[in-house]
Amino acid sequence: MLVSKSSPLCTNTFGFPTPNGPCNENQDSQPFTGPDGSLYVVYTNYNNTLSGPTDNHNHFLMVKSTDGGATFGAPVLVSNFYDLPDCATYQNGLDAGRLCVPEKGPTNNSIFRANNYASGAVNPKNGNIVITFGSYINKDSNEKNGCVPAGFAADGANLYTGVKTPGACNNDILVSISRNGGTSFTGTTTDPRQLTSVTSTGKQKTTDQFWQWASFSNTGRFAVSYYDRQYGQDEFNGSSDVSLSGVDDPYKEFGTVRATSGSMPPPTQFPDVNGASLFYGDYTGLATVGDIAYPIWMDTRGMDRFLCPGTGAPGVPPSICALTEPNGVKANDQDIYTVALRIPH
Repeated sequence: MLVSKSSPLCTNTFGFPTPNGPCNENQDSQPFTGPDGSLYVVYTNYNNTLSGPTDNHNHFLMVKSTDGGATFGAPVLVSNFYDLPDCATYQNGLDAGRLCVPEKGPTNNSIFRANNYASGAVNPKNGNIVITFGSYINKDSNEKNGCVPAGFAADGANLYTGVKTPGACNNDILVSISRNGGTSFTGTTTDPRQLTSVTSTGKQKTTDQFWQWASFSNTGRFAVSYYDRQYGQDEFNGSSDVSLSGVDDPYKEFGTVRATSGSMPPPTQFPDVNGASLFYGDYTGLATVGDIAYPIWMDTRGMDRFLCPGTGAPGVPPSICALTEPNGVKANDQDIYTVALRIPH
């Protein structure tokens, strides 16, 4: 069944139209259901109109099915958003052709591929649909702070001023809300610069948060987990933590707690020739029961250990070695972590 149907919201077709007409550039879909059995699918679409040579926003669309996925309604605009910046432009030519989350300052440690996506859920108590997503331009990171959209690189990835400047650009997790069953959202008519941010507590106003997931508990409490660079020196050395935010209706003032007990170094498991990783685990997850949340994430604090060469043979006791990458960084594993946290509010 074709989900990403044709829509007047798609005005900029790439190449030849597909069976869904001009809406032929879609990615990052997430299906989720409501208490009445309605099926929703939210996804990124890149066929939107741009207002000028420096405009580089895209948008999230959502479709709804009330017959178990046999048919879907017309796409609805959830919100516009601004994707993460071109990696090569800001990280000394590394990982060309991809987006990443550059750290602030002169180093180039954070080069793993990344992009902003949407994650939504339905309040089981009242049917409200709340969709979260990342945006590089938001109320904390906008033109007034020195973060200005600057069009696209030759590879089509987003450019901005202020990417490596402390206090300028930073990615936030935003929310767009529907109280009418998905007919419209707050982000349908509100610029992302004015939308409510999940991540506006303390140092979150000037640091990056990315790769979120959202969930409603059966009590109607809303929770969002995500990678967070507000702790320690994360924003300058490319390390990351994980945080959990929570709120009750009307989804405005989020409380936040730290999920990790220490910062995670940049990943090295899929290294380039210099030892810096081109891939992280890419996504996170979140489950909630009652007032307890269980975020899940990829954790890099464990060192990559293996049997030392020449050991373990008959008469040679086995010995465990650690690997150092060509750039001098200790190689690390990506382990799956979780923790039980009371949902803040």
